[in-house]
This record gives sequence, C-alpha cells and structure tokens, in this order.
Amino acid sequence: MTLRKALATSVLTAALLCAGLLQKAPAASTIQGGWAISPSNQADEVELMLFRRTEHSNMNSSNSWKLNQLTGLTAAQLKAASSPVRFAIAREAGRIECSGTLQAGTGGGSFTFTQNPAFLQNMRSLGFDGLSDDLVFAMALHDVSTAYVKELKSEGVQIRNKDMLLALRIHNVTGQYVREMKTLGTSNLSGDNLVAMRIHGVTAEFAKSLKDMGYDPKPDNLVALRIHGVTPEFARDLKKQGYNSVSLDQMVAMRIHGVTPEFMKQVSDLGYGHPGIDQLVAMRIHGVSPEFIRKVQDRGIRKASIDDLVAMKIHGIMD
Repeated sequence: MTLRKALATSVLTAALLCAGLLQKAPAASTIQGGWAISPSNQADEVELMLFRRTEHSNMNSSNSWKLNQLTGLTAAQLKAASSPVRFAIAREAGRIECSGTLQAGTGGGSFTFTQNPAFLQNMRSLGFDGLSDDLVFAMALHDVSTAYVKELKSEGVQIRNKDMLLALRIHNVTGQYVREMKTLGTSNLSGDNLVAMRIHGVTAEFAKSLKDMGYDPKPDNLVALRIHGVTPEFARDLKKQGYNSVSLDQMVAMRIHGVTPEFMKQVSDLGYGHPGIDQLVAMRIHGVSPEFIRKVQDRGIRKASIDDLVAMKIHGIMD
C-alpha cells in the first residue's frame, strides 16, 4: 500500500468513526469486590469467599475450591508466614482476577471480574439474551458454560428463563442426572422439577427403588415423598404388614399425620385387625390414640368401630 493510499484509508476510517458508521468493540464489563481465604479441612482445598456491596444489594458467595482451580495460587504461598498473592478463576463467562495478602493460609484482598464478550454472544445464540452483569458474574462463579446449556437442551430439559439456568447449575442438575431419571421413565423434566428434585435429594437410586416395587412416580410425587420422609424401607414395611396397594399419596398422608408402623401395630393389638390406610390417617387426624381406645374399652364399649371412635373424638365423647 502506498503512503497516499494509507493516509486516505486513515482519513476515511476516522471520518466514519466520527459519523458513527464504524464503532469500536464495546469494552468488556467489569465487576469489583473483595475476597477472603481460610484453610479447609480437605487437602489441596481452601475456603474462598467472594463478596461485593453496591447501593442496592450485597453479594456473598462462600465455597470450597480446589487449589488447581485458583490459577497462580500455590501451596507454598498458603504455608508462608506472609505472602502477597495474585490468582485467577478462569471460566467461559469471564475471568476473576484476585490480588491481596495471605498470612499462614488466611487473608484477603480485592478482585476484578471481566466478562468474556464471546460468552454473551454464544448465550444469545442459545436463546438467553439480556444477561445482566450480576448474572454473568454468578454464571462465572458457578461455571455455567455453553457446553452445559447445550447438554441440557439436548436432553429436552425445559429451561423457562436465564435465572432458572443458573439455578440448575447451582443445584448440580447435570446431563448425567437427567439421563438417569429419563432411563427410569420419569417424564416432564422441566427445569423447575429438576431443581426441586435435587434440592430435596431425589436420587436415581431412590426413584429406582420405587419403580422396583411397582410404582410409577412423577416428579411431584418424588419431591413430596422426600419432603415427608417416605423411604423405600417405609414402603417395604407396609408390604410386610399386608398393605400391598398403598398409593404414593397415601404414604405421604401417613407420614404427614404420623401413621407409623408402631401405631398400626398398637391399633391391631387392640382388636382392630387390619384397618384401611384412610381409616388410620383419620384416626391420627382426629386424635384417636391407643390410649383413647383403651379408655373407651375400659368403659365397657368393646365393639366400637374405627368410624365410631373417630366420631366420639370429633364430638368430645369420653373426654
């Protein structure tokens, strides 16, 4: 290129920039805050807290981190009596640069998070546009990657919005977990259902145990069973007592109202044989206890049915 052409190109570029026809790439957004490190009980790990305060909000995230996730931080620096440190957390969403001081494995300093513009473009192509700076920072912290999003989408997970995407990652809803649940026949695996299942400890083993006993639990069933402490062992105990057709909803009701195997045995020993599940639940709801039954029998009323006992309790008879 001749000098004259080079000058002409420079003048044209400057004119276009001034006219707004050419724009420089926008600077990547940054977020600043503080960090603190303390020792962990696990070898090769530290407890790292990242925090930032703004006029409208406070953020605090504390987790165990593997030393190899903190690029630039060494075991020698953690053991030193005093050491200046610089380390980074590199994620697809951006990079968190930390600097400060450690004293015998404890210390802190400041951090700067710089977004990765390519991540925003990739997320936009996947249907997640308008990510706020705070959300991108959270995605970096929890390692939300485009590969993760693509994996969930390939498994048919219904992700209703960008906040749900972060919740899925925080609660460790992985592609492997989704595949395991699908293999067991669990359908309607929306993001909300999957997050609830992980929060309440619904594992593939738990679901399989129920399937092996002839049940076909839906996501809502699985969550309710875990919330109220219905275990496979509880279901097996019912079968041992001859209750072979107890529904999942009935088992939840039993746990809610305290119908235990011990209560069932006491009622049976008092001459009531094999009451129905709904009768047992009604007894607990209305306070028909073994003590109340004995009180009725001590008064010479030995042929009162369970419905009679419930009615007595409802109307205050014998109280």
